[in-house]
Amino acid sequence: MSVPYVLFVVTNAAFIGPNDRPTGFFFPEIAHPFDALDRAGVAGEFASPLGGKPPEDGFDAEDSAQTTFLDSKAYRRLSRSRKLSEVDVLDYDAVFIPGGLGPMVDITGNPEVQDTVLHAWNAGMIVSAVCHGPSAFLGVTLDDGAPFVRGRNLTSFSTAEENGYADKDVPFDLEGALREEGAVYEATDPWQPKLVVDGRLITGQNPQSGSLVGEALVEALKQI
Repeated sequence: MSVPYVLFVVTNAAFIGPNDRPTGFFFPEIAHPFDALDRAGVAGEFASPLGGKPPEDGFDAEDSAQTTFLDSKAYRRLSRSRKLSEVDVLDYDAVFIPGGLGPMVDITGNPEVQDTVLHAWNAGMIVSAVCHGPSAFLGVTLDDGAPFVRGRNLTSFSTAEENGYADKDVPFDLEGALREEGAVYEATDPWQPKLVVDGRLITGQNPQSGSLVGEALVEALKQI
């Protein structure tokens, strides 16, 4: 049996907002899902809009999953991420978009990212994201003209969480934007784990949800 592969699509944005707040991908939102995948024998590869080393944010040296990932060959591969335009998503079994504030800069509305999501979905693949990662779904239009998220159960970083955290830095309210495109949005209390699985669509609310998303990806990959 072949090893399942997940394509991580990671931001290249190092700053966001009018005050140039430092950002990037949020470290646990790759480290925790990757830990769940790795323990299950699932492989991960990394791409970003520009390729190269994605900027990072939120590393916690007290978190063993994060320090293990930092010392891993996977982190070395992440540091040399492939340019998304040179990647064929159909070579993989699932696509995953981690959060951090960076995706609000260069993942949202990115035609290459949107094509990646659409091609993966149309091919019957698993599509997943956590925290601000679901911003990748905004503007994705299905072949019948409907927004990708319309009628789908999902979660993301909530308005309640953004207020007081980065509402002065982000260009729009993610929860509100997903709702406007017709998503059936769900959330739990701020900074508490929340997973939503709607068929092949797997989403997590916040950094605390990364392990849940990774575990759900493992279970979904067993079904393909």
